[in-house]
Amino acid sequence: MTQSRIVLITGATDGLGRALAHRLAADGDTTLLLHGRSQERLDATADAIRDAHGGPRPRTFRADLASLAQVRTLAADVRAATDRLDVLVSNAGIGGGEPDGRDRRLSADGYELRFAVNYLAGFLLTHELLPLLRASAPARVVNVASLGQQEIEFDDVMLEHGYDGMRAYCQSKLAQISSAVELSERVPASEVTFNSLHPATFMPTKMVLQELGRSVDSLETGVEATRRLVVDPKLAGVSGRFFDRQRETTALKQAYDKEARGELYRLSLELVGLPKD
Repeated sequence: MTQSRIVLITGATDGLGRALAHRLAADGDTTLLLHGRSQERLDATADAIRDAHGGPRPRTFRADLASLAQVRTLAADVRAATDRLDVLVSNAGIGGGEPDGRDRRLSADGYELRFAVNYLAGFLLTHELLPLLRASAPARVVNVASLGQQEIEFDDVMLEHGYDGMRAYCQSKLAQISSAVELSERVPASEVTFNSLHPATFMPTKMVLQELGRSVDSLETGVEATRRLVVDPKLAGVSGRFFDRQRETTALKQAYDKEARGELYRLSLELVGLPKD
């Protein structure tokens, strides 16, 4: 009998995260750990998954990723709940416009909100859970990123000048991809792999529909592309890659620039309060 795969999904109460959780539960060989901001929505999601697919009710973890202190608590709660973690799906995020606004906003720590939620939270959570992931080798980290990318301007990372919500979103997504490439060179692929993907274009999620009023790709397209990075045995040992749905492609050039990656990595350690290595 194969051992159940333990998967943590952030942003699991809506959109892609929730649909992915249902899909993995339907596979029947996955123990789910679900993160969300609302305990009420977490409970509803966990109950729906148990009722639809049987098996144990997924464990739930509440945290607002706009607060690095809550990210640390989330990591501590996950470590206390399980002695193994096979996959971290870093999915939680906010878009470039509604329902989170188009104006410049700050996180609890005083950082530009999209950079903080979409990138820094996942960066910190990955590092806080990295010992557990390495101990569970071979493990995987999957970053839900985007084809929407913008190079990071290191003299104005927090976008204090000429702010635009979509620019902020695209910068945060490139940062996700760049970080995964950097970690793929720091951690052996036999222990943990780090990959990013654009799951689909304008899926019918709340974020897309409230901002654009229309969708392009189906939610199922994004679910299957993300699930592939979680479960496909052919991707064992594949690390530092970027995928457009299920096709490997390349991100913006800056993500592969060693100097830029190193600068982002050092800055990120400083911003989240981790020791420089």
